[in-house]
Amino acid sequence: MKTINMILIAILFGAIAGTFSIVLIEKFDLLDSYEKSQNELIKEFYEVENAVHVSPHSIRKHIDDGTFVLVDLRSQQEYENEHVIGAVNIPAYKDPDTSAYGDVERIVNSFKELKQNNPNKDIIVYCYSTPCMTGRKIGLMLTENDIYVKHLGIGWNEWRYYWGLWNHEHELNQTNVMDYVTNGSEPGKFDSSKEIIQPCAINNEFGC
Repeated sequence: MKTINMILIAILFGAIAGTFSIVLIEKFDLLDSYEKSQNELIKEFYEVENAVHVSPHSIRKHIDDGTFVLVDLRSQQEYENEHVIGAVNIPAYKDPDTSAYGDVERIVNSFKELKQNNPNKDIIVYCYSTPCMTGRKIGLMLTENDIYVKHLGIGWNEWRYYWGLWNHEHELNQTNVMDYVTNGSEPGKFDSSKEIIQPCAINNEFGC
């Protein structure tokens, strides 16, 4: 009887030890899986950021070489008052206080036509400010119609009124925001007689 009890106790402790071992193994596996998923998310975040966002330095640098099409999403009224020079207008607002997000057909068809006319150029949108959701909402709308646009890293307010916020300190005395702003119903063209200050490293993929 004593031998049987000892065998049963041994089996019980063995079962407990086995279960504990399995729990530990699963815990460490889960931790490892969690860490991997976090790293993958971080990697994905930076891949998305680099794929979608365009530096305003890059826009300023290439303002006159026709390598992209810049699209102002603000209302026609605001666009005609002032806009980034060279930008076209596809309004996502009927007026400064009324969105036109519901006008999907017009917006989508306008971007389709723009892409057809500029098949080898990036289309880059901007709206009111950095946290403004207009560009993001229109961008999502377009992806649902197989149109893919990039997003300017700042908005109109930062470009027009906070030139010193994103330009490098040594560039501020060499550039004038009004050279990069125009008004009226036409995109306008950068004055080719003015020097375009090259931001950051030139011919460097890690330049800003």
